[in-house]
Amino acid sequence: MSSCGKTLPPCCLLFQNGCDMLENYPKRLERYKRLIEISRDLASTLELDPLLNRIIHAARDITDAEAASILLYDDTARELYFQAATNPDPMMRGMVIPMDSIAGWIVTNREPVRISDVKKDTRHFKNVSKTLSFTTRSIIGVPLITKEKVVGVLEVLNKTNGDFSDTDEDMLTVLGAQAAIAIENTRLFQQSDLIAEFVHELRTPLASLSTATYLLLRPEISRDQAEQIITNIHQETIRLNALASSFLDLARLESGRVQFNKSSFPFQPLCEECKGVLGSKAEESRIAIDIKIPSDMPIVTGDRDKLKQVIMNLVSNAIKYNRPGGKVIITAGMDEKSWHFSITDTGYGIPEESLPNLFQKFYRVKGLETKATGTGLGLSICKQIVQGHGGRIEVRSKVGEGTAFIVHIPK
Repeated sequence: MSSCGKTLPPCCLLFQNGCDMLENYPKRLERYKRLIEISRDLASTLELDPLLNRIIHAARDITDAEAASILLYDDTARELYFQAATNPDPMMRGMVIPMDSIAGWIVTNREPVRISDVKKDTRHFKNVSKTLSFTTRSIIGVPLITKEKVVGVLEVLNKTNGDFSDTDEDMLTVLGAQAAIAIENTRLFQQSDLIAEFVHELRTPLASLSTATYLLLRPEISRDQAEQIITNIHQETIRLNALASSFLDLARLESGRVQFNKSSFPFQPLCEECKGVLGSKAEESRIAIDIKIPSDMPIVTGDRDKLKQVIMNLVSNAIKYNRPGGKVIITAGMDEKSWHFSITDTGYGIPEESLPNLFQKFYRVKGLETKATGTGLGLSICKQIVQGHGGRIEVRSKVGEGTAFIVHIPK
């Protein structure tokens, strides 16, 4: 139909459609070029979080959408969980999405979905929009499938101008196919890397246990020697159990399958709880734990249990690597954008060259290995929990004077 309301003859319609195609051709060509660049980029990334961020930003850009998100599917638990978004609340990570939602339908049916008005679709899961304070109007979702396995769902929300088109859906489907392969490859790489490190760490305690049991079987071993060997076996068993628990915690955090439960709470009582648990350990080494938090410190927001795990880890380390008669000081504060807390000790300090490696899995500072035993995973777990809150953790240290770990959490 023409602008004056008259129906155009077929030849004129064909001419008009051809003009529209020619007019949109440069834009469409640009989007396909971008898609090729993205495919190359995805193949070079072997870390899950940076990879997912690249995928969602690419999906938003090539479809001219307001936002994009990725939900990953756990085939064993048969659960779909929120993992990444272009406009995220960090605490959304790990949220389980019902299988009767739009994303759940896509996983079950392995087909794309395009909806111009989500209000008219009963499958729309409103909790995500409420949590993010983001209004979803329209959506395209495509399944992420590789080797007949559903990895998850890629969604784009709210076309910037007009409605989502067939071209948008085609572009997203192509990107989804590339993304699924990249996600699966990255997961396999991370799993093999983590397992290799874990097996390496198991060798030493297993060798100790093997030697200890061999000695116990020797007839010339005295009762006192046998009791000492049994004590060593008990200690190594405890360490192995701690190592396995820490390994599982880290694996779940790195995969994004841990859900963060946000709440508001006073920070001082949480620190007092941690001091109560670790107090006897500190007293054994004549180390004082001082909590210096301002009386007017406002209520803070985060996952209380996971932040307690961070504080327990950092205070425990501060006790282990301290001097007899030393101090551990816990402080906290708040500014306009974030709140923060720090754990400071008066211990041996960490050489400057070791600071960049502290948060690596199983890393131990040279010269301090004999001061205390541990799993070598505590700081990696702390970093994952803090990043799960959208925050950051930093360390300052001076050899001979002590170390401070500072955690910043956005409000």
